[in-house]
Amino acid sequence: MRYILYIITGLIVVAGLYITYTILNPKSPFNKTSFQKENMQLEIEYSRPYKNGRLIFGNKNDGALVPYNEYWRTGANAVTQFSTNQEIQFGNKTLSAGEYRLYTIPNSKIWKVIINEEADTFFAISEPDYSKDVISIEVESNEIENSIEQFTIDFLDSDSTISLRMRWDKIEVLIPII
Repeated sequence: MRYILYIITGLIVVAGLYITYTILNPKSPFNKTSFQKENMQLEIEYSRPYKNGRLIFGNKNDGALVPYNEYWRTGANAVTQFSTNQEIQFGNKTLSAGEYRLYTIPNSKIWKVIINEEADTFFAISEPDYSKDVISIEVESNEIENSIEQFTIDFLDSDSTISLRMRWDKIEVLIPII
């Protein structure tokens, strides 16, 4: 009986260590990107998957990791979270201060970018409650010359516009923020 308890305890410890290692060292590492200008603060939290020789964007039948016309949590592991400390123009629509879920529906030329008020849902790997979408915009995707191995989101600042930029493989999407 004592040996069975030792075996069960050992299995629990090994499982706990494996889960802890997986959470602390994911294949798609967590990243937080911030931007500040005057009183405005923007932040995005997401996980950064690698290309690893895979077809990233394309048709589902071709084995694309991110199929066209389907929900994508815009990263890996858990939802991508976007926050702003003040009202902004996201694309051509007004977004109030707060924390949000950002997800996309990619296509070959146009991406739908959606802001959903269902943020901070623990681990949130499932599709959102679509009735909580607060903004939906369409933006063009652009092909870039050099392939980006790891999914990257950052902010670009020009004289008149700030842009949220998403890049992966040979695709770039820019969302204007004013």
